[in-house]
Amino acid sequence: MKWVYALAGIVVYIKFLILPNLVPDLVDGAIVDSIVQDSGVPNAVTGIIFRNRLYDTIFEVVVFTIAIMGAKFLLADEKPFTKVYQFTDQPSIVLARLGATIAALVSIELAIRGHLSPGGGFAAGVAGGTAIGLVAITSSSEWMQAVYKQWRAATVEKVSVLIFIVLAAMTLVGLELPQGTLGTLVSGGVIPLLNILVALKVALGSWAAILIFIRYRGLL
Repeated sequence: MKWVYALAGIVVYIKFLILPNLVPDLVDGAIVDSIVQDSGVPNAVTGIIFRNRLYDTIFEVVVFTIAIMGAKFLLADEKPFTKVYQFTDQPSIVLARLGATIAALVSIELAIRGHLSPGGGFAAGVAGGTAIGLVAITSSSEWMQAVYKQWRAATVEKVSVLIFIVLAAMTLVGLELPQGTLGTLVSGGVIPLLNILVALKVALGSWAAILIFIRYRGLL
């Protein structure tokens, strides 16, 4: 069968060389302008993610949720580490927590203003997860677990996913909020809310993953 695969590869390569690249004859920036006008947000990437490709984005969020659940399920039968070592020297603690503060502020900024400037929910969630990870390497796992339970982070994570799916489904069937004034903070209809929900989901999901891997794999 190898010769079949090789022949198929050669045919596809010849196709690329012979057939023209069918690119629509559009004015520069026409596609971007169209997306901005359609979504009501200056950040065309966010417009694509939360409007043009919203169906894909829903399943990206669901897949991330399943990945966190899968990690917890697969490691549940393993023996937790009896002792987890964190950084104890003061310079490392100061630098890590300073970095966590900066990452947390960046996360909030990206979540709130991600529809106006580069950023968005996924980037905000990664920044939030980074902040949590930096705190985790300088704090006891028991304290991190206690704070996680105290703030009901697992419940908030699941609720944010459910709300995201409901709002996304409403958008897909044509029920949308007013877009507002382009370029203002309150604009883009439901897109800013979806940004914030995704940021919550990714950050809290990262927190859950960090706790799981520290408990069963130690400080990585």
